[in-house]
Amino acid sequence: MAQAGSAGPGAWGRRGAGAGAGPGRAPWRWAPALLWLAASAAAVAGDLSRRQWPVPYKRFSFRPEPDPYCQAKYTFCPTGSPIPVMKDDDVIDVFRLQAPVWEFKYGDLLGHLKIMHDAIGFRSTLTAKNYTMEWYELFQLGNCTFPHLRPEMNAPFWCNQGAACFFEGIDDSHWKENGTLVLVATISGDMFNKMAKWVKQDNETGIYYETWTVQASPEKGAEKWFESYDCSKFVLRTYEKLAELGADFKKIETNYTRIFLYSGEPTYLGNETSVFGPTGNKTLALAIKRFYYPFKPHLSTKEFLLSLLQIFDAVVIHREFYLFYNFEYWFLPMKSPFIKITYEEIPLPNRKNRTLSGL
Repeated sequence: MAQAGSAGPGAWGRRGAGAGAGPGRAPWRWAPALLWLAASAAAVAGDLSRRQWPVPYKRFSFRPEPDPYCQAKYTFCPTGSPIPVMKDDDVIDVFRLQAPVWEFKYGDLLGHLKIMHDAIGFRSTLTAKNYTMEWYELFQLGNCTFPHLRPEMNAPFWCNQGAACFFEGIDDSHWKENGTLVLVATISGDMFNKMAKWVKQDNETGIYYETWTVQASPEKGAEKWFESYDCSKFVLRTYEKLAELGADFKKIETNYTRIFLYSGEPTYLGNETSVFGPTGNKTLALAIKRFYYPFKPHLSTKEFLLSLLQIFDAVVIHREFYLFYNFEYWFLPMKSPFIKITYEEIPLPNRKNRTLSGL
């Protein structure tokens, strides 16, 4: 179980120099990249027609050590502990936990916007001990969503890892005051132990966070290009695993926060080497870095307002977005309404296995 992330000044406190990009660029700065994209789209049209949508999230054989440059402003999983082995005949209550993102800092502010963080709670009947399990970013959300532009590096530098955190105790007031703490299922100790083995494997192979869900439109059944991979998706995967093991979930409404981008069919651009390497396309590389430049952290009020104008110019006026997914770059031809935050119901899963061990 990952418990990494040292305390200290966050990587968002280090401002990238922009690698040749800068504020105040004229709108025509995107034209060369668009010409290249048009040619690329025509060249790979046959390949795209065979591409699988949504693009599958890539899993890895191991979790790499974080780069020392990447520092967490808030220590990841500071009280983390190994998942205990339960007695097979124990009866474990499973709780749905949800609270506003960054409630420890902003209270219920983001709760009013339905921007929520999800986790799972457990309570052992035999030991009367409570536990919390969640999955979140090692280096905060901004680092998982946008890169650093370091002057000594040609390519954007990403501090993007997410991991599971397990610790003893449930902070009742944190979850109840502005969120949710509700019983959703009861499982056996044997099922809990099998889930724990699955969590370890899931955590070691699913290593990076993905903020965005990208699809063609807000309409039901619209083509989906990319799936997010965040705290709520971990909770949903865990519920599905428990249902597979035989858990019988209660019939209650469960809603989750999702952040959507809307675009036409994406164009594959390449990985770091093919785009930013010695034989890469310099025009495209510069366009990607210029796109990411306004997203740098810790801006003055004037810089922030200027950055908002630049982002609006790129995403809404010129309808462009560069997405980094599976450690590869994609071009998104953006469409109205461009971006949307939803709080939508995703039902609890149905029981897959009719035999409950130990219950």
